[in-house]
Amino acid sequence: MYQALYRKYRPQTFDDVVGQSSIVKVLKNSIEQHKFCHAYMFFGSRGTGKTSLSKIFAKAINCLEPIDGNPCGKCNNCLAASEKECVDILEIDAASNNGVDEIRELRNKINLVPAELKYKVYIIDEVHMLSIGAFNALLKTLEEPPKHAVFILATTDPQKVPETIISRCQCFSFQRISTDMLIRRLEYVCNCENIKIDSEVLKEIAISADGGMRDSLGMLDKLSSYTDELITMDTYTELNGLITKKDLKMFSDYIFSCNFKNVLSQIAQFNDSGKNLIQIISQFMYYLRDLLVDYYTNFKSCDYDIILVERLITIINEKMFDIKKSGNPKIYIEILLLNFMSSISDDDAPSKENKIISNTGKHISSYETNVEAPNAAQESITLPDNKFDINDSQIEKKDFIRDTINSDNKDCSTLRSVGDILNLEEIMTIRINNAFALANKQILAQEVRNFSVLNDYTFDQQIGYLVCEILNSKFRVASEDIIVLSYEYDSIVQQNLDHLEQMEDVYSKLTGSSKKFAIITDKRWDELKAEYISRLKNGEHYEIKDEPEKQFKKEETNDIMLNDATSIFGDIVEFD
Repeated sequence: MYQALYRKYRPQTFDDVVGQSSIVKVLKNSIEQHKFCHAYMFFGSRGTGKTSLSKIFAKAINCLEPIDGNPCGKCNNCLAASEKECVDILEIDAASNNGVDEIRELRNKINLVPAELKYKVYIIDEVHMLSIGAFNALLKTLEEPPKHAVFILATTDPQKVPETIISRCQCFSFQRISTDMLIRRLEYVCNCENIKIDSEVLKEIAISADGGMRDSLGMLDKLSSYTDELITMDTYTELNGLITKKDLKMFSDYIFSCNFKNVLSQIAQFNDSGKNLIQIISQFMYYLRDLLVDYYTNFKSCDYDIILVERLITIINEKMFDIKKSGNPKIYIEILLLNFMSSISDDDAPSKENKIISNTGKHISSYETNVEAPNAAQESITLPDNKFDINDSQIEKKDFIRDTINSDNKDCSTLRSVGDILNLEEIMTIRINNAFALANKQILAQEVRNFSVLNDYTFDQQIGYLVCEILNSKFRVASEDIIVLSYEYDSIVQQNLDHLEQMEDVYSKLTGSSKKFAIITDKRWDELKAEYISRLKNGEHYEIKDEPEKQFKKEETNDIMLNDATSIFGDIVEFD
């Protein structure tokens, strides 16, 4: 009978295990020093070696003559442990044996001495599936097990395991296996099995496996069964419902040239031919990512605006979870790409200000508002309609505000970069201090309501990117003069600090709320909030501090004659 590749090439010793070197080292040392524990917990994503290492460890602690911590594979104990009928190494599937009765039966039998081996090893797979009653029944056994018993608990979801169980185990976190390691292992298997395959296909298999060895070997098994000839990218894409690089290039051309008709036609064609649109959009994201890598690391030219490529990757990556959970992925993907193309299109069509209308008739953004307030509701994305529930007065008001911003003396494009402010960090610290001193929940609630105004301008060519930067933040605290915003990554904070004055100006003009912004990371916010709570408990209060004037770097002139003359003759030089 044919044996699947993932079973045939399952590791038999610690040295065969791929990608978990630190865990292997600890377990081997514990075998050599005879210092292994009574209970272990292995957790990590699927296909990373949890069950394989459990079996190797069970065999190693029972081996009569281990070699450098590895089971010898030749002694009577090793041979007995390799048999499926071995009664001293028990594998229990917690998904199907998750009741109290099963665990109680285990407890009743655990005191029996091993029949053949030195230790009885209980491998409980997917332990997070046990019921609360079963965990409670297991708890006492883990706390005081007999000397001849060893437990190995394996799970992909450690958050569901009670802390009382985890605290009684020695825990190991299994990492996803790197793409390079997967490729090397696949090459080894292909050589052993005489499988002819392109290196490009091996790379695609490793990427799609997402760090799982079992998934990558399963895909290789499927491809080798599909054809005895050379396995090419065409074979891979055909078998997995994906598209070729030629199709990806054409699809990219349509999107970045804002060819709405061809984009919709192409998506419909993919769907009608039975392709998995979720896999295709993921493949498309990786294709764009490769363009970025080639551009920045290999210095290859890109056919598209590199900023737009980065932006589209970010949008798709942020929405992948929603795409997968959507009731109709085709419609969601269509709307997502139409929104992106609309935002970069140069056409000044009237409908550009009304890209997506919800069932309630309110305009919503393609970006999710992420506000830390109890009443901040998010509306769902729906199909665009030819009829927009926005009256003429609303459109006139929006046009008036936009024209005011664009014609103002303090135009967004002419404001000086905040990166030129020498004392920026001091200013941010004082603003946060003053916001805490005068924090007001009513003001915060009002600023949250202002988001409904901002949503109307996300597709504006002049100020849309600034509005989206504000909408992507988390509102943390607000006072009469200051709003504290936070972002997940420090790089985003630095990027938005460069647009600080523009963001403040746009927010003031659109909402009528003249506020200064303080921008920090989510991590920094957590630290400041903990400090704030601690000070309140100790009866300490924040005192208002005066914000210093901004100190800008001196602007250097680009006049070559002036620079050279000044460097030679100093301040005596005068130019008419």
